[in-house]
Amino acid sequence: MSFKPTFNYSSMNLQPSLTGKKIGLRPLQESDASALVEAASDGQLWNLIYTVVPSKETVDEYIASAINGREAGTVIPFVIEDLLSGKVIGSTRFWKVDAKNRKLEIGHTWYSQSYQRTYANTEAKFLLLQYVFEELKCVRVQFTTDELNQKSRDAILRIGAKQEGVVRNERIMPNGRIRNSVRFSIIDSEWTQIKSMLLTRMKYPATYFG
Repeated sequence: MSFKPTFNYSSMNLQPSLTGKKIGLRPLQESDASALVEAASDGQLWNLIYTVVPSKETVDEYIASAINGREAGTVIPFVIEDLLSGKVIGSTRFWKVDAKNRKLEIGHTWYSQSYQRTYANTEAKFLLLQYVFEELKCVRVQFTTDELNQKSRDAILRIGAKQEGVVRNERIMPNGRIRNSVRFSIIDSEWTQIKSMLLTRMKYPATYFG
């Protein structure tokens, strides 16, 4: 039996907006440069060794790379907003989009320091996962984080992902360090249970997001 992909590069919406109760995700644009730098300045996140966060000097290249990926159909980048304040508090993206195999990766995620370990990540991840499994009909979503980044590893496990293993020498970081990465995944058959768990954690009714 063969399965045809539910989405493809020609018809996929490459600039969706996802809105929750407290968090919104909207398409990344060139005009977001100053807002991203301001968000990253909360904690001076560009100094992190685990991930790439834009600074005043690198933000233009950061945005250009994301938009080039969007134009190629393999990346869907977002800015993350706190809806109450209207502030940009971080960024995330779908990337490694593989329509043929109905899978993608959620990554390049970071939050202003004052929003880390708050409601922001749980709700943002919920919105992304709901879109992946209920709109795009993916069968798999994966996450990859630095082997050294225990906070990120714990956060991925808290949303219900399963650890698959360590990918050795997975990438070279801007400072030249050769990074081992830990890979996690969620598959479509797990989504219903994970959705229920996340709604309970956020204290939202099961019908809140449809």
